[in-house]
Amino acid sequence: MEKNQTTILKPPVVVILGHIDSGKTSLLNAILGLPFTESKPGGTITQEVFLAEIEKDGKKITFIDTPGHEAFLKMRARGAKVADIALLVIDGCEGIKEQTKEAISHIKETKLPLIVAINKVDKIQANPAKIKQELQKEGILVEEFGGRVPVVETSAKAKVGIDELLDLILLLSEMENLKTDLKATAEGVIIESFLDPKRGPLISGIVERGILKMGDFIATSSAYGKVKRLENFQKKPINEVFPSSPFFLLGLNKVPEVGEKFFTFPDLESAKEYAEKETKKEKEVQIIESKERVLNLIIKAESLGTLEAIIEILKNIKTKVGKINILKTGVGEITENDVEMAKLAKGVILGFKTKPNLAAKESAKNNKIKILTFEVIYDLIENVKTLLEKLEKKSEIVEIGKVKVLVEFWQEKNRQIIGGRVIEGKIERGSYIEIEREGNKIGKGKLLNLQKNRRDIDKAERGEEIGILYEGDTTIQKGDILIFWKIEKQ
Repeated sequence: MEKNQTTILKPPVVVILGHIDSGKTSLLNAILGLPFTESKPGGTITQEVFLAEIEKDGKKITFIDTPGHEAFLKMRARGAKVADIALLVIDGCEGIKEQTKEAISHIKETKLPLIVAINKVDKIQANPAKIKQELQKEGILVEEFGGRVPVVETSAKAKVGIDELLDLILLLSEMENLKTDLKATAEGVIIESFLDPKRGPLISGIVERGILKMGDFIATSSAYGKVKRLENFQKKPINEVFPSSPFFLLGLNKVPEVGEKFFTFPDLESAKEYAEKETKKEKEVQIIESKERVLNLIIKAESLGTLEAIIEILKNIKTKVGKINILKTGVGEITENDVEMAKLAKGVILGFKTKPNLAAKESAKNNKIKILTFEVIYDLIENVKTLLEKLEKKSEIVEIGKVKVLVEFWQEKNRQIIGGRVIEGKIERGSYIEIEREGNKIGKGKLLNLQKNRRDIDKAERGEEIGILYEGDTTIQKGDILIFWKIEKQ
């Protein structure tokens, strides 16, 4: 440690985990002193990571409230990475559910100190003793049974166990001896990111080391800028942020990826250089080269955390024939560029808690592009499943011709120019390709351009010798047979 560094005890960061409808958000509201509201089951679902900070006996605690539905496992995992303590909330009436088990598994993996809150104990059906036994079956031994995991019985509605829970968090924090370097260059983690229509890229985060101040130059691996405005979790303006404290920040040049670390730099040029060095090159948009029927999607959402969760769910949707291909994702309103891409790819645009602007609406209407917008993730997923079912009924794979490769001209990365002769059927620009070598299919790709006598052509017939610009995952060799096919609508 350098002489000018100062190490201090830092406030604990507590991540709240648990099954959907276990009362996590209601419990946090009770901790914050907010009024309790009795919603219908599933009526109030956390769909973004929420940050809050409270003070107890002059000591601060930061809470990260994470979505409880299984779709948000990745988001919950990200929340726990920046946490010091895990608070597992269990419905005192329902007991341990599937997402509870997932949360327990993640807590074990991260080795976070654990506190269990058995919630809703004001209800007659609550059975804390049974839940403690269920925890034991999951490998969580509570203090009452000779283990090390403390349990607090709580009720957000009746305000039961709140003070006891906070005292326990502070005690566990002292036992863990949580420390941070106050004089270090400020750094932390981005918890959530948005595109505010009026103010631009907006992030929420937690400082891990040092003090983040107004005017600091910061960068992540995908964005950079100068801190133009800092706000606390209540959206009130502040001038600096200390370790463990949640904040909102304006000033980055673009919306960064959720979960990225941010660092401070001496000047804007250094911050920009770091971001540009770390930024991964964007992949070219490609339609899936597969004989599966493909549903091309463009997805826009109000925040990256929610967008990430939607993508994770869509990746796990399985059908016998149809396949989802996500062409483009982004944060903010649906634009005319999104409509143009959907037009080229014959795709569908999905918006979650975001709408198309006027230009996009007009373009979509003129080009008959479908834009679907949603406020609840489950509705979005069900609609995608319906689109897949329709897709399976309306498209057909048609083999149109074959080419024998005669010569290899040029190759760079995943692209090649080869010469060949059409030996069956015909070849059309935009076709998909399967590569056959010695009777075995070894790869796939797409026909990007077609030439004859160095002139671009749209199609070639049997017997013609042609040049092909190919893009795909396998290197074509002389002697290979290329099988060409298209997807045709019924």
